[in-house]
Amino acid sequence: MIHTRGIRVVLAFGLLLAGWGGCAPAADVDLVLRGGTLYDGSGGEPYVGDLAISGDSIVAMGDIGPLRARSEVDVTGLAVAPGFINMLSWATEPLLEDGAAQSDIRQGVTLEVMGEGESMGPLNDTMKADMRRFQGDVRFDIPWTTLGEYLQHLEDRGVSVNVASFVGATTVRVHEVGYADRAPDSAELARMQDLVRHAMEEGALGVGSSLIYAPAFYADTDELIALMQAAGEYGGMYISHMRSEGNRLLESVDELIRIARESGAPAEIYHLKAAGQANWGKMDEVIRRVEEARAQGLRITADMYTYTAGATGLDAAMPPWVQEGGYDAWAARLADAGVRARVAEEMSTPTDEWENLALAAGSPDRVLLVGFRADSLKYLTGKSLAEVADFYGRSWQETAMDLVVKDGSRVGTVYFMMSEENVKKQIALPWVSFGSDAGALAIREPYTLSNPHPRAYGNFARVVGRYVRDEGVVSLEEAVRKLAALPAENLGIRRRGRLEPGYFADVVVFDARTVSDHATFEAPHRYATGMVHVFVNGEQVLRDGEHTGATPGRFVKGPGWAGND
Repeated sequence: MIHTRGIRVVLAFGLLLAGWGGCAPAADVDLVLRGGTLYDGSGGEPYVGDLAISGDSIVAMGDIGPLRARSEVDVTGLAVAPGFINMLSWATEPLLEDGAAQSDIRQGVTLEVMGEGESMGPLNDTMKADMRRFQGDVRFDIPWTTLGEYLQHLEDRGVSVNVASFVGATTVRVHEVGYADRAPDSAELARMQDLVRHAMEEGALGVGSSLIYAPAFYADTDELIALMQAAGEYGGMYISHMRSEGNRLLESVDELIRIARESGAPAEIYHLKAAGQANWGKMDEVIRRVEEARAQGLRITADMYTYTAGATGLDAAMPPWVQEGGYDAWAARLADAGVRARVAEEMSTPTDEWENLALAAGSPDRVLLVGFRADSLKYLTGKSLAEVADFYGRSWQETAMDLVVKDGSRVGTVYFMMSEENVKKQIALPWVSFGSDAGALAIREPYTLSNPHPRAYGNFARVVGRYVRDEGVVSLEEAVRKLAALPAENLGIRRRGRLEPGYFADVVVFDARTVSDHATFEAPHRYATGMVHVFVNGEQVLRDGEHTGATPGRFVKGPGWAGND
């Protein structure tokens, strides 16, 4: 039932609203959204009312009466909600090319959270050289060194979305240990902890890990606990692409819970899933273990994307030992016939020792090649690994190795490996939020030179359109809570994620009857529709479904920053 509520105002900004009795307001506001259905992020019932914005903040909402505003927008019949938070964004490089973040803004995303294992700082000279060398379609300068400097660089250049990041466990490891398969010595570990502390003081959200990939794979649990103890001094969160999402899924959940328990920090599972049909039945036990830990007082949460395919690289189909030392050492090993024979055998053999996403997908025709660095290979974009293997007359294992060497990269790859039943089960969990695990793109070059996973253009619209409206997996008010308030609370971000007086005016207005995703694996560069207006820090970046060109996004700092806004 939708109803109206009384006036809710904030006086901290010097705005005094008279309310009723015909009294004129003591001060003007910049904007009033009139007559919308307000979903405030609490998960409670929506209600019809107005929302007033002054500067970068919400100042009043509800029945605000004849408030004088510089401009008004009639949003009758539309949903008004807090801006959505992308808990797993790879907008790191796309925002350096184009700060408009079109694919996400058009879905209502107002905050991009980055740092899955790798972050854009801290960097040393060798890391900067490698970053320049391995740039793909997006080319950029690197005038920053630390993570905070990178995020401030985005704000200074101008971005339409707010930005935040975890510091990457892989990044601090490479900074001190390089790509070697060994534990850091005590001095190296102490320096890694200091890098984490500095990142937290700059505004990082915590530590992010991605443990199926080399060299992150080489880190043991104690190393991760040590990094989180440093981040925990500042209230940081641990967030992880766990060591396994397949054959050792349950053991990996236990590791994440142990890191949370021993570091005293909250922890989140990146893109919750059970990968590979043989593992789909494990999801109920994953949920049981997480909820048991939560009942014990641990703050364990998760995020997800709303598809049954994941996207990463062909490195996730090869054993970590062959990748030790970085790309050059990996490619050099693949030039040795004996090594190739061993790698091909291991790629074909089920194991619990490392995560093989090609086997999780079940067959090479369920492995889609979507991102090439070399122009000479771009004609293969969108073809399956099976198709390319047939074209070359090679085994799929040999073909994968050939492509990695020829392309000079790990090759962007989509793996179809999850269950739709589990996707729906996860969406309904009250402690699960959402992340695209993709860039913030636009339908133009250089983005169209590769095929992204359609989640880049559709993940959030898919929540509201398919899983709320069409299938009724959760209510819209609960979906808004999980899209905005829940991630903001988990991250320790203040004054964002809700429609509340005094909160920053990250506000989205959409037609819940028409919101839809249109991107497919065959044609991924298609914008979602149904989002009408988007405001970031009080400035309109989407008007009547079209981008305004505004770039009011800010570096949103984590709980360790002394001046946290």
